[in-house]
Amino acid sequence: MQDIRSDKRVRRFRQILLWPLQLMPLRVGSQIQRHWEVLDRDTASPWHELADEFTGVPGQFHERHYNEFVTFLPYVQRFLYGEGRIQRSAGGEDAGASPMRVYRRDDVAAVRLVACEGAPPLELSIAHVDLYFFFDIDVVLLNVEVFADEVPLDLAQEVLYRFGRAYPPGWDEQGRGVHCMHRVEWLGRDGALLASSDNEQRDGFLAFVNRHRAPRIGADWAFLMRPLVLDHSDESAPIRYRQIEYYRMPTMAYLAMDDPRLLSRDDFIRLGLVTGSGGESSSLPYADSHLADFESRYCYDRFWCDAGAAPHTRYLCCGHAMVVVGDARAPFFVDGERGVLAQFRHQHFLLFLIAHFQKAALLMFADRLVEALKRLDIQDANSVRRFKRAIRQMFEIFLRFTHRYWFHEISEQSQARALFRLCTAHLELDPLYAEVKQRISDMNTYLDADSLRRQANTVVRLTVVTTFGLIGTVTTGFLGMNLLAAADSPLAEKLLYFLAVLIPTAALTAYTIVKSKRLSDVLDALSDERLSVGAKVGALRDIWRAKP
Repeated sequence: MQDIRSDKRVRRFRQILLWPLQLMPLRVGSQIQRHWEVLDRDTASPWHELADEFTGVPGQFHERHYNEFVTFLPYVQRFLYGEGRIQRSAGGEDAGASPMRVYRRDDVAAVRLVACEGAPPLELSIAHVDLYFFFDIDVVLLNVEVFADEVPLDLAQEVLYRFGRAYPPGWDEQGRGVHCMHRVEWLGRDGALLASSDNEQRDGFLAFVNRHRAPRIGADWAFLMRPLVLDHSDESAPIRYRQIEYYRMPTMAYLAMDDPRLLSRDDFIRLGLVTGSGGESSSLPYADSHLADFESRYCYDRFWCDAGAAPHTRYLCCGHAMVVVGDARAPFFVDGERGVLAQFRHQHFLLFLIAHFQKAALLMFADRLVEALKRLDIQDANSVRRFKRAIRQMFEIFLRFTHRYWFHEISEQSQARALFRLCTAHLELDPLYAEVKQRISDMNTYLDADSLRRQANTVVRLTVVTTFGLIGTVTTGFLGMNLLAAADSPLAEKLLYFLAVLIPTAALTAYTIVKSKRLSDVLDALSDERLSVGAKVGALRDIWRAKP
């Protein structure tokens, strides 16, 4: 990487990382897993449930929380905050509680980053580290928010580009990880080192992929997730997760500059598409033709003007990232209670979280379909039953997801609505939803058709048995007499007669059921007027012929 310039500085810098992960079931066959309850029972866990600001604790609910709440439409409010001040009971999920649970760890206070070998370290303070769980959906989102002041623009671009990669995508000739931070160190409240990255351990990453056919999570991010562990890890833990999206974590960024108008088009493109610093080069990161419509596709420029409370504010969104750049001299832009900073940390974060949660949930459904098919053995009746049960459960969960978590509009406020549409359009959520819905619907339709086919076969067999049993029924009914006058016989003799009739009849009925498919073919042949008598007799003989 080239040397980082410092001629443009970010007065206030914030980055929010959001890492969607798929949770593995705690109990096979159970629809609702409640992974967070494991954290509640683990006294050694660094995670604790975060009580929301709507509990009525004096001094906790602020105006920024009110502004956040009224931004969203009622059905989104119920998803984010629940209904009323209903306390969650220890025994289960309350109907009025939010389906979203947030857990926080407070032991990590800062992160020290080294962008490239030999570069000076940059220490970012940590606002919070959270885990977002969702009722009925086996997805968890790790949220890390960091901030610092007086950061060179090129370094901020490198942090956005390099920080938040679950593992290195490759290595250079010297064995250094490429496209990722050279060094990541999590620091405690006393400044002590808690964990650091291991991107340079190429052999360990290669061996893990060779063994498990899955990438190994870097030591820095694995530490942050504990006691949750990677599903392919040899560690023993009740909560296990899998990577479900790209290894680059979705990111949000807030940059307060002295004068955003001094940023070049190249700067905005590198921020909006998160391509990293250009170093001394002032050229565009991609071809001119590829970036010809950058402003129309990725920029929300409603406030990119001289007017307004926060002039020269530009929003950039490519789906994977959402970045806001504004004037540090505008009080409204840097206001953390009512201004753009408060909106970035609350309203905009939540709409970004909703979009990526929806994508992660849809990818989770698609992965579960593949897993169900992989475990299916059509020669094993138990495997077929488990497959049917899994598909039925998935169909039910998908229906609940649609009615509880899937919505196109989250707000009537024009800015929030426009940013959400921009984010979901780049993430292509609608085509993904339609594809997953079609797959689940096709699978469910197949199971319904298979059930109907089996029912039809059963009806055919019963009809055949009834038809051939009708012969004996009519015969005995026509006789209308007791062939054996045993009314006054001893009970043992009557029981003997009863068994003498029952056993052959049961055997004949069972034999008829066994041959019911061929007998149904005989009935079809007898009813077909186009067949000759010889063909009908041949069909009768086929009942006892061995299959070729």
